[in-house]
Amino acid sequence: MNFSSTQPKIVVVGSCSLDLVLYTEKIPSANETVMATHCDNYFGGKGANQAVGTARLGASVYFIGCVGVDPLGQQIMRNLVNENVNVGFVTETDKEATGTAYVTSTAGEAAIVVVSAANNCLTTQNVEEADKYIFASDMLLLQLEIPMNVVEFTIKKAKSYGKMVGLYASPGKSLSNEIIENVDFIIAKSNELEIIFGEGQREEVLKKYFNKVFIRDETNSTIYFDGTEMKYYRNEDESMVYKMGMGDAFTSGFAIALCHGNTISECVKFGNEVSSKVSLGKGAQTALPKLSELFL
Repeated sequence: MNFSSTQPKIVVVGSCSLDLVLYTEKIPSANETVMATHCDNYFGGKGANQAVGTARLGASVYFIGCVGVDPLGQQIMRNLVNENVNVGFVTETDKEATGTAYVTSTAGEAAIVVVSAANNCLTTQNVEEADKYIFASDMLLLQLEIPMNVVEFTIKKAKSYGKMVGLYASPGKSLSNEIIENVDFIIAKSNELEIIFGEGQREEVLKKYFNKVFIRDETNSTIYFDGTEMKYYRNEDESMVYKMGMGDAFTSGFAIALCHGNTISECVKFGNEVSSKVSLGKGAQTALPKLSELFL
């Protein structure tokens, strides 16, 4: 692995929220009531997770997002600042409350309901206001918890400046051919391929988009096609306690390794290592590792 002394400049455009996690003996079925043993709150949102993840791995990070004019939004802003993420382009809106996610967790499995709220108020104008920082960046990272027109606009802008663009295609939504062609890499969940690509056969998707699409599942395995053969990496820690945020952690590690000029294989291995670390702590951001912790 190569890590130069140059600090990568990354702009993350995406969501931020508070994750409310209920721990139960089982995930309730329809019309069923279950009792929770306890409840925890964690900072989350796929965009904020990636901003914190890449900042801890040594990047200079600007975050473009939207929160409500409420105490929760202020908490999220303070947390990002404490994580050395620049929040100069985080917009506050009085039209919606700050985003939340409601999670029922049992035995390592989870059912998740996301209330996008203020995240849906992010606009192309918010991205346009950060134009000079996008121009000066090395890479942009996006996810799909914000309006799709903002995703499309950001990708076009970034590519007009010749920037690398990474997309974590979650939650699964249909991607246009233009988006797929213009991004440098796409992270996708194995059970959402047909939604994202209109094609559910893993091998067909990977061969069509070799060295571009990286498919993951909850055992912290990653598979891709390098143009010649399928490549498969798995790094599952037996102590895994929290699976939320593993995709964001992988994306953060992959992006940082790519910014430092590593090969695709090395980027995947490093992404898997970062994802493995985050699964050892509760909360999507809690156990995100610093670069120094990965080379002890």
